[in-house]
Amino acid sequence: MSDVLASRLEAELATPAPAAVVALAAALADPARDAAILYYGSTLRTGDLAGVLDFYRLTRGPHRSGLHGLVERLLWPEVSYHEVQVGEATLRAKVATLPLATFRRAAEGRTLDTTIWARFVQPAQRVWSGDTASARVAAEACAAAVITAGRYAAKFGPAQGPPHAFWLALFRRTYAAEFRMETSDRADTVLASGEGRYAELLPLAWQAGGVAFEAHEQELRPAKQGLPGWMLPNLLGKPLNVARILKAAFTFEGAARYAAYKIERHTGVDIPVTPFRERHPFLAAPGAWLQLRKHQAEARRARLSSPNS
Repeated sequence: MSDVLASRLEAELATPAPAAVVALAAALADPARDAAILYYGSTLRTGDLAGVLDFYRLTRGPHRSGLHGLVERLLWPEVSYHEVQVGEATLRAKVATLPLATFRRAAEGRTLDTTIWARFVQPAQRVWSGDTASARVAAEACAAAVITAGRYAAKFGPAQGPPHAFWLALFRRTYAAEFRMETSDRADTVLASGEGRYAELLPLAWQAGGVAFEAHEQELRPAKQGLPGWMLPNLLGKPLNVARILKAAFTFEGAARYAAYKIERHTGVDIPVTPFRERHPFLAAPGAWLQLRKHQAEARRARLSSPNS
């Protein structure tokens, strides 16, 4: 890995995050278990802390045993939802948890999963770390994600073109390969928020990843030989995501509170989180759905009976 790319990514990860985000990460951290916490996603790009903040909590090793531990090792990450009072505000966080070693292996492209390197070629901040060594390994993993993504960008991009064309081809392929709510058009939004950054990173990623290329003014021409295969990651992308969604139906910590927040945010309907719904979100889902439908039907009847309707 080139020193230039490593230094570039370390500087980005070390960029100070908003104080509220740092405080939230500190509240989420378990110093006995966690190695580092990374903040990423749409709220980092927009600065809007009113929504759900996305974190990756990287642990020193697997933290569950037995059957649950086996599932965790096969279908990482573990997902949880948290609401934390920071000052006078309630901040909401969705946290993906997995071992730092697994994160690094996935970032290096040594698994068939695309989710880690496709996400962490995007901007991130290291908002908490347990020690200097863990902070360094997390930074090395993020730099590896850029290299892996850069190699795939060379594969999917044109024979010659501006950096934007290569990254756009990459993000559209990875969004299409995963089972996600967003469409592949989301790639344009991701790139628009930092086009200069991605243009700077691409030649650094190719240099570090052993991709020979030529530069012609504002355009790049990479060698297409020796690039990674795509057939298996593409075939397994959606099945892996579906398997994770099914697993989350039973293991998503805080799922009921997360669902209630999303329902209220999008429909204005407050679904109370009872102890039963907290403990058994999957079993409680039909009842919550019926309650939502009832509220919507009552609101519809009220509008129809209004004199101004």
